[in-house]
Amino acid sequence: MTLASEPAEWFSGLPISFWLPALVLGAALALKLPTIVKMWRDPLLRAVGGLLLFGCAVFVFAAPGTIAWTNRVTGVPNISAPWVYSLLTVLSASWLLLIIAWRNGLDARSDQTRRATRWVVSVYAGVVATLWILFWLADAPVERLRDLDTYYANTPFMREQILLYLTAHTVACAITARLIWNWIRTDGLDGWLRAGLRFLGVGYASNLFFDASKLTAVAARWTGHDLDWLSTYVAPSAACVSATLVAVGFIIPHAGQYLQEQWRVRLGHRRLRPLYRLMRTVTGRREPYALRATAPLRLIRRETFIRDGLLQLSRYLDEDLRGRAEEAALALGHPPARARALAAAVTILDAATARERAPGSDGAGAGSPAGPDTAYLLREIRDVSRALRRPDDLQAVRARATAPAESVPAHE
Repeated sequence: MTLASEPAEWFSGLPISFWLPALVLGAALALKLPTIVKMWRDPLLRAVGGLLLFGCAVFVFAAPGTIAWTNRVTGVPNISAPWVYSLLTVLSASWLLLIIAWRNGLDARSDQTRRATRWVVSVYAGVVATLWILFWLADAPVERLRDLDTYYANTPFMREQILLYLTAHTVACAITARLIWNWIRTDGLDGWLRAGLRFLGVGYASNLFFDASKLTAVAARWTGHDLDWLSTYVAPSAACVSATLVAVGFIIPHAGQYLQEQWRVRLGHRRLRPLYRLMRTVTGRREPYALRATAPLRLIRRETFIRDGLLQLSRYLDEDLRGRAEEAALALGHPPARARALAAAVTILDAATARERAPGSDGAGAGSPAGPDTAYLLREIRDVSRALRRPDDLQAVRARATAPAESVPAHE
């Protein structure tokens, strides 16, 4: 067994799926598509959409089954080669356009942005055109589904075509990876965005392994050596890993921020449960419920229900008790914000009891005839609900607030 055949046999056993990165890239595109359509004038979003779209197309048409189908339908052996190379070249251009859109912000009309965009489009359009010209000039009659680059590495015009697409891909990949890593070091980035950029940086850097493997295998053919396994097995594996990392990099900021917001909303809804239960007792009814209601809508409905219940209690609120309760909470060592919440909770519980004892009241209550100002309660319902979770603290504050003055020990 030769030295070259050992790694070839080992790497040939690696599972290579061109459809997995295509599916992951498609999922990222599906997540981004509503925003891209809504904000189509944003050059950054257009660049992201183009990148994901051409990324999906590359892996769909680079699959051996699709290559054979394309060759058979067109009747031209190996016509998939310039087609896949063209898609990969356009994908490389979309990387650079993405960086241009980011570097120049949302102002797509600046002279610098227009010049850079025109340069990328013209250069890479020229590369695509040259790829097709070289293919038609070359003689490549034998269909190769997996090892075309090395099989035709010494064939005139095919050799130049292979070297051209790899060079264009390597340049775009190196520039993009470098600028992405510079972006990561920018201060003030959102945590989810920074995590996504790290995946993007690793993904683009992994693409360089694809190029290095291909170029090494092709150069080996030029010198009479056989390292085809690098091009046939290692390079596609690197490309699949890279594409998956890039797709994850685009998914993480979107999905992470969405999940974080959903968690914040659901947590807020759950934290309002103690105060909601108290208001159910006060009003004798439940908040409106709809099976298909979104989490933000359920939170809004719960907040509205609680505030409506507090307004019904307003005539029974004892402001003097609230003031004494806040002083008692401070005396017990609670921070000012916590003391206000505990005092408000004690006052609300006292008002609920007073309302229950006087269900036929016509408006006279413990407070003034017009009712005290409840604005502070309506603003701080989350803190008040959190305070209701600590009945021991509430009992201690209420006991101190309602105790005779001479029985309360001096606060040191």
